[in-house]
Amino acid sequence: MKYSQTIGIIATLILAVLCFMPWTYIASRQLLVYGMHAEGTNFGKPGLFHLILGGMMLLLFAVPKIGAKRTNVFVAALNLAWAFRNFLLLSSCMMGECPEKKPALYIIIVLAVIIQLMALLPKVDMPSKTRA
Repeated sequence: MKYSQTIGIIATLILAVLCFMPWTYIASRQLLVYGMHAEGTNFGKPGLFHLILGGMMLLLFAVPKIGAKRTNVFVAALNLAWAFRNFLLLSSCMMGECPEKKPALYIIIVLAVIIQLMALLPKVDMPSKTRA
């Protein structure tokens, strides 16, 4: 795809912004759980790994080498797995309490899928073969 690297970079930047938005709301404890601010829970900072992987993906999307593109597929797969892990962990009911899922939690899954697709479809310039 012609614009896969640009779309991947934009999706990664949006993912980084969403790490600072609310992901779930736990009504019984009146807690908003953010990607980088989950005080009052045992979730830690679930968005921190997204930011680390996002920095790596930004670099790998920008480098026009085939090795960088292959590595980016692996890093994007880790990011997708982490997004699914966060969705399952933060949206699951615990001891009869079901948190209210915020839109950012769904958008993170969609962006992780888009990033994975853009990593799988890089624009790689092939050397032209000349006939002798």
